[in-house]
Amino acid sequence: MTSPQSGHLMLLDSASMYFRAFFGIPEHAAPDGTNVNAVRGMLDYLSRLVEEYRPSHLVCCWDDDWRPQWRVDLIPSYKAHRVVEEVATAPDVEEVPDPLERQVPILREVLAAFGISVVGAPGYEADDVIGTLATDAGQPVDVVTGDRDLFQLVDDDGEGGPVRVLYIGRGVGRHEKVDQAWVRAKYGVEAGQYADFATLRGDASDGLPGVAGVGEKTAATLLQRHGDLDGIVAAAGDPDSEMGPGPRGKIKAADDYLAVAPQVVAVARDIDLPRTGHELPTTPADPDRVAALAEQWSLGSPAARLVTVLGGGSGRG
Repeated sequence: MTSPQSGHLMLLDSASMYFRAFFGIPEHAAPDGTNVNAVRGMLDYLSRLVEEYRPSHLVCCWDDDWRPQWRVDLIPSYKAHRVVEEVATAPDVEEVPDPLERQVPILREVLAAFGISVVGAPGYEADDVIGTLATDAGQPVDVVTGDRDLFQLVDDDGEGGPVRVLYIGRGVGRHEKVDQAWVRAKYGVEAGQYADFATLRGDASDGLPGVAGVGEKTAATLLQRHGDLDGIVAAAGDPDSEMGPGPRGKIKAADDYLAVAPQVVAVARDIDLPRTGHELPTTPADPDRVAALAEQWSLGSPAARLVTVLGGGSGRG
């Protein structure tokens, strides 16, 4: 448990955001011809979120390993469809468009010049960094992501304040504030049941097959009746339980999958990560470097807007 802190913490699922910027914002060429739309978009997203929510602390959470081997060992299909190169002595290479791949180092350099915290962990995804920093944070937490898996972190009664997700599935400007009531209304389960719900349902985008024949409605019904995945598996194995023959057969047929999938779906919450030093700056850490990068990469307006917003002003105009 960490010491209580004032204000509140905002955790950004960085890749979720810069992918969205790359695919959703028109191309913009720097003086050397490099497309920098994802960098510009990420700076604009930061300005929008900081201006609206005024977090005291902010972390750009990073995928140091987007497909950890320990998850692949449990479920080999995990994100397999997104691999373009398998490297024997290093993490697999993710399929990323070349124009976006070239922008990621630029974005890291710009964030460093602003003094905005970037945190990753070897062998873990950004989701795991988020899960760890959101747990026992000692202050309210907003998680910004387009990944539904992080709904498992939602907790209205979190240590130090609530943990909610600002879900950007429909865009940063149209994000939804996800709390326990939102999860319950949307899926028919409690936020604390969401990881089990996702395990049962599966997720094709992550290469998780789920339980064959069990969709969202059946998954929700099973969890409503049996509480959690352990309760569902126990009921399926109990001939005297009230579980119907259809669901019973599907759950029993998925024994091998259900023995390992919960470990893959659950985000880590106990990585050894720095818990301090994430204060959101009110001025850039290196103003001259920000200015130089803005000129080099044609980031003038987005960079200036973020400078204004960090100082407490409005980025609109």
